[in-house]
Amino acid sequence: MTTELTVNGSPRAVHNPPMTPLARVLREDLHLTGTKLACGEGFCGSCTVFVDDEALASCLVPVGSVAGASIRTVESMATPRGPLAPVQQAMKDTDAVQCGMCFPGILTSLTALLDENPRPDRADVETALVGNICRCTGYERIVEAALGLGTETGAGA
Repeated sequence: MTTELTVNGSPRAVHNPPMTPLARVLREDLHLTGTKLACGEGFCGSCTVFVDDEALASCLVPVGSVAGASIRTVESMATPRGPLAPVQQAMKDTDAVQCGMCFPGILTSLTALLDENPRPDRADVETALVGNICRCTGYERIVEAALGLGTETGAGA
């Protein structure tokens, strides 16, 4: 089956069975490897992407269900030679990134939060990160980066 969608602003047609997880299509067919496929059960958050501006676990989204949708992945946050998005820069500045497996999902979840609430408090940030599992950090630097960014300009993805 051919599914037409817009990925990071570009029209794309993919040829997969309609129940193929969007995360798999993004990684294997479109070579957008920033989206990580870890648990495959919607538990860890590493595959979080925007589908029509809603942050979703793409491992649980059948590609057939997003025909015509606009998909944004972590690759849409900054160009390869351009500046980092503010949320990415904040994570870099606070040395919050460890192995990188969870960070695409964390960046997407925090972008969603900061787009909706440009000045979150600690509880807001912690709630936004509930669906993101990170085994390397203690989350403290991630939370501090998001709080510092929230007092500045918002996520700006």
